[in-house]
Amino acid sequence: MTNETNLAPDALGPTLCIGEILAEIVATTAGEGFLDPVPLVGPYPSGAPAIFVDQAGRLGGAAAMVGSVGNDDFGRANIARLKRDGVDVSGIRTDPVLPTGTAFVRYRPNGARDFVFNMWTSAAGALAWDDRVEAVCARAGHLHVMGTLLGHLSIWDMTERAAAMIKARGGTISLDPNLRKELRGDGETGRRFAQMVGMTDLLLPSGDELYLVADLPVELGEEAALERLFQSGVKEVAIKRGAAGSSSALRNGTRTHAPAFEVTEIDPTGAGDCFGGAYVACRRLGMTPSQALTYANAAGARNVTFRGPMEGAGTRDELDQFISETKRLTRCP
Repeated sequence: MTNETNLAPDALGPTLCIGEILAEIVATTAGEGFLDPVPLVGPYPSGAPAIFVDQAGRLGGAAAMVGSVGNDDFGRANIARLKRDGVDVSGIRTDPVLPTGTAFVRYRPNGARDFVFNMWTSAAGALAWDDRVEAVCARAGHLHVMGTLLGHLSIWDMTERAAAMIKARGGTISLDPNLRKELRGDGETGRRFAQMVGMTDLLLPSGDELYLVADLPVELGEEAALERLFQSGVKEVAIKRGAAGSSSALRNGTRTHAPAFEVTEIDPTGAGDCFGGAYVACRRLGMTPSQALTYANAAGARNVTFRGPMEGAGTRDELDQFISETKRLTRCP
C-alpha cells in the first residue's frame, strides 16, 4: 500500500456493486430509433453496475455483484460472464417468474443514442435484501454506487444498508454521480444524493458533474469545487475528461493528470463504467493515482473499440499491451 491510498485495501474484502443486470442488443446501423426493422447484434452482458464490477474483476481486484436476473439464457449468460471474470456472483438471485432485463440500443449519426429498456418491470427491478445479500455485504471492503440508482426506492434501501455495514467494518465508498440536474433538485432523490456524498471516499464525476455534486457554479472554478467536496468528507476525486484524459485530486493537495488514448470508437457504451472499475480496483490494490488513471484511461479507451458494453473490458496484461501499443493524445484540461 502507498501512503496516498485512501480506499480500503483489496484484502479487506471485495468491491461490491448493487443494481441492474441486463442483456443488451445493439443495432448495427446508425439511425433514429426503432420505428422500423433494423439489423441487431447481441445479446451482450450489460448494466452499468455489472460493467463496472466486471472490469474490476478482470483487472485482478476482488469484486462482487448483487443483482437479479431471470431464469433464462440472458440471465445465465450474464452470470457466466461475471463468474468467468473473477466476480463473486453469490449475491445474484435468479427470479423464477420475471425475465432478465433488456436494453435495445441504436446510435444516431451524431453519436447520440436511443434506448428501449425493460428494466424495473423485469427481474432487474425485483431486488430485495436476503441472506445472500447480507453475506456478501458482510465481507465487502468497498461499495461502488451509481447515482442513477438513487431514485429507485428498493435499491436505495439496499444501498443505504450496505453502505452502513461496509463503513462500520472499516470499508470505503465510491460514487459515480451520473445524475441529471433535474433529479438532483428533486426533494427525496436530492436528499439521498447528499447523504451518499457525505459517506463517499472517492468521487468519480464526468466533467461538469463535479460542480453539480459540489453545488457550486462552474464560474467559481475547479479548485473551489474540490475544496467544497473535501470539506464534506470526500477524500479523493477522479475526473473523467473524455479526449482530455482524466485527473485525480487528493485531499492532501496532490493533483495528477493522465492523457487519453487515441482509438477508433466502435461502441462508447460502458466506457465510463470500465474507467471507474479499473480506477477503483487499481487504488484498492495499492497503486498510485498516476498508475490508476493510466489503467482507467486505457480500460475506457480499449472498451470502446469493441461492440458490446463490456466486451472490451481488459485484464491487466491486456491493458499493459494496450498502453504500450496505443498513441496518447496531447490534449489537456
